[in-house]
Amino acid sequence: MPPRKAPTARQRRLGTELKKIREGAGLSLADAAALLSTDRTTISNTESGRFGVSGDRVRTWAGQYDCPDPEYVEALAAMTEERGKGWWEDYRGELSAGALDLAELEHHAVALRAVQMMHMPGLLQTEDYARAVFAEAVPPLSPADHRRQLSHRLKRRDVLDRSTPPRCTFLIHEAALRMTFGGHKIAQAQLAYLLSESERDNVTVRVVPFAVGGFPNAGSSTLYVYGPVAQLDTVQTDTATGPAFLDAETRLANYRAVLDRTETKSLAPKESRDFIREIAQQV
Repeated sequence: MPPRKAPTARQRRLGTELKKIREGAGLSLADAAALLSTDRTTISNTESGRFGVSGDRVRTWAGQYDCPDPEYVEALAAMTEERGKGWWEDYRGELSAGALDLAELEHHAVALRAVQMMHMPGLLQTEDYARAVFAEAVPPLSPADHRRQLSHRLKRRDVLDRSTPPRCTFLIHEAALRMTFGGHKIAQAQLAYLLSESERDNVTVRVVPFAVGGFPNAGSSTLYVYGPVAQLDTVQTDTATGPAFLDAETRLANYRAVLDRTETKSLAPKESRDFIREIAQQV
């Protein structure tokens, strides 16, 4: 099969997990090639995401590697069965690969947990608020790029309307609530929308007020995405060049601890809604 020119983050992740299983079995590429009656290049290209792989092949390889976790193997096999293009592919070549990978990650999430420091969560932004945020880009976006960024941002919100949407917990710092992107009217409308969305059965909003003082990783926002099994969780952080995706076991454990500690310092959902209403009267 022809190699992919640019594997997506999800395709690379599947390959990475196959590599973890192989290395966990103590097998080199040469060992695995002999065991599977194939060549090292095929295995290497599959593990890098450059070659596609079928669900049956995932099961065969994992079986030969003596992987002891059938639920994990089936979750990997399911990742191969997504034949149709996601809506984010309509933006391929127009937006960064990281933006598309984030949309794909959210689409397949079982649950999401995030800490937001200076902005509203992307999935809970109004059109006017998002437009105002993009207006602050440096260098400035062209009108066409601004429209594409805005369209993509709003389309991401559809994940909350699925028949089985992800469970979402948003820990929002008071600083983000008080930032008036676009002016007071837009900020007030954004807070009203946040309150409305917090009433969804699958959405929990909790405020981290200034009064609690410090907490871990306070300098940046964090998104933790839960996969169908714990081994497929992913952390997304923002960098100067776009979103970064982390999946090393130690990193995941550390970020879960960060989120746990931050959540203990946040207000309960009802208190958070009352707090947001107070701020809406002040901005």
